[in-house]
Amino acid sequence: MNIYRINLLNINLRLLFYTLILAGGIFYLNSCSTTKHRSSKRKTLVIYPAPPDTARIQYLTSFSSSVDITGKQSKILKSILGEEIAQFISKPFGIEINKGKIFICDIDIGGLEIIDLEKNKFDYFVPKGKGALKLPLNCFVDEKGFLYIADGNRHQIVIFDKQGNYVNAFGEGGDYKPTDVFVYNDKIWVTNIKNNKIDVYEKNQKNKFLFSFPKITEGEEGNLYQPTNIFISDDKVYVTDFGDFKIKTYTLEGEFINSIGSYGKNIGQFVRPKGIAVDKESNLYVVDAGFENCQIFNKEGDLLMFFGGTYTGPGGMYLPAGITIDYEHLKYFEKFVDPDYRLKYVILITNQYGPDKVSVYGAIEPK
Repeated sequence: MNIYRINLLNINLRLLFYTLILAGGIFYLNSCSTTKHRSSKRKTLVIYPAPPDTARIQYLTSFSSSVDITGKQSKILKSILGEEIAQFISKPFGIEINKGKIFICDIDIGGLEIIDLEKNKFDYFVPKGKGALKLPLNCFVDEKGFLYIADGNRHQIVIFDKQGNYVNAFGEGGDYKPTDVFVYNDKIWVTNIKNNKIDVYEKNQKNKFLFSFPKITEGEEGNLYQPTNIFISDDKVYVTDFGDFKIKTYTLEGEFINSIGSYGKNIGQFVRPKGIAVDKESNLYVVDAGFENCQIFNKEGDLLMFFGGTYTGPGGMYLPAGITIDYEHLKYFEKFVDPDYRLKYVILITNQYGPDKVSVYGAIEPK
């Protein structure tokens, strides 16, 4: 046989050999990185309230970096492609979950972390140009996948489509500092900490201003002193009044209904109330950065229970800020639930400091 043909055959065999090694390494990595969230964090069962009371809330898991979502890089792929640099959640504030994705407002990076639960991906969203953010405090995702961000230092609500493209931004000039945003009944509801009102806008291309509330003089019941967070459920508007240490409720027209809580160090009271959410049973969840816990009230305003507490380990909180409740993505978290319980819905809470930047809890019931 011709020596050149022998050499060419050897070269081709070597190329085939290295190709098979590379393909095998990638296959091995993919087969080993399918775990969507680490399970090593929860070594012991953390439930609230503690026994012998019936458990209602279980701490499930937490995540603070891309490694917690994608899993650790295998040695084989590291040797082929080089070491993958982890991406971290820095100082999270507001949080939202919609259609398989978690959106985390990060005031340190001037953008968001977006976690794709289905694709097992972790990405930064730091828009430039017209969509550049300065202090993204809270966000909301509507039924079309449009992302609304309340930016306190830009003094605007900034809107992006589901592909992350800039759509629009609006505000009311100097007398405007939005801290939270909620879309409901084709209207955009904004907490404005500058004029201590809830500002309501049309949900369309022009985002025309409609009205503000409450129309109450200072000192009267129902007046807002420092509105920071908003949630709307069953045609009731819930507002965190950070300046009055209460959660206040209004009709959609802005008429005051009642208030929940007061200033104090006892259970059922608040020190630094922030993020709020309401479940399908009209129970109100209030995150308190001072108590470093979350308190749950029924629709009559009576305290049901609380969970969390100052961080000493998994399940604890470290300057918590945002909260969201979700019924649609249970399949991603059911594996963390103790086998004696059934998962009803999940509760995600952000911590601005500490090792667990986003803690995931489950509302549970005995099987």
